Amino acid sequence: MSTPEPTVRRGRGRRPADEVRADVLRAVGELLLSEGMADLTFERAARTAGVSKTTLYKWWPSVGALALDGYFHAVEDELEFPDTGDIRADLLAQLRAFVAVMTGTPGGRVLAELIGHAQTDPELARAYRALYSGERRRLAGERLQRAQEIGQIRSDVDVQVLVDQLWGAVYHRLLIPDEPVTDAFVGALVANLLGGVGSGA
Repeated sequence: MSTPEPTVRRGRGRRPADEVRADVLRAVGELLLSEGMADLTFERAARTAGVSKTTLYKWWPSVGALALDGYFHAVEDELEFPDTGDIRADLLAQLRAFVAVMTGTPGGRVLAELIGHAQTDPELARAYRALYSGERRRLAGERLQRAQEIGQIRSDVDVQVLVDQLWGAVYHRLLIPDEPVTDAFVGALVANLLGGVGSGA
C-alpha cells in the first residue's frame, strides 16, 4: 500500500489562479508518470496539490480531463517540434523524442490509459481532441507546411495525411504491440515517406 501524500499547506492569502493551476498540473503530472491513472481521484489530486476539490471541479469536468491536462503539461517540453530548416532532421528528432517518452517513461502507459478511458468518457474524449491530439496535429501540420513552402515536400501532398502516416504508424505499434517501436523503425518511416515508395516504373 502506498504512503498517503501529505497535504500541502499554503500561506494565507489568495494565490493567483495561474499559480494554483500550475501547482495542480505539476502534481497530477507527477502522479501519473509515477503511478498511472488507476488511483487518481479529484480528492487525491486536491490533497497532493494543496487545493480544494471545488477548485478542481471548477476547471475540469472529469478526472479524465484533469489527467489529460496534467499529462500534457508533464510531457509538453519533451515533445516540442523543432524547426531547424531541415524537415527530415526535424521529423526524426520529434518522432524519436515522442518514442522516447512513450517507451522509456511511464508516459506511454498513461497515454494508452487515457485513450482507453476516452472511449467511455465524453468529456475526456473532447479534451483529448482539443488539448492533445488536435494540438499535436496542428504543430506537426504547421511544420510540414513550412517545409512544403520551401520545396522540401511536394506542393500536391496533403500534409495532414502525412501527419496520420507518420504518427499514426507509431501509435499503431504502441497500442497494438505486435512489433517494437525502435529507432530503426522511425528512420525507415521517415525515409519511406520522404523518399517515396514507388519503383518509378
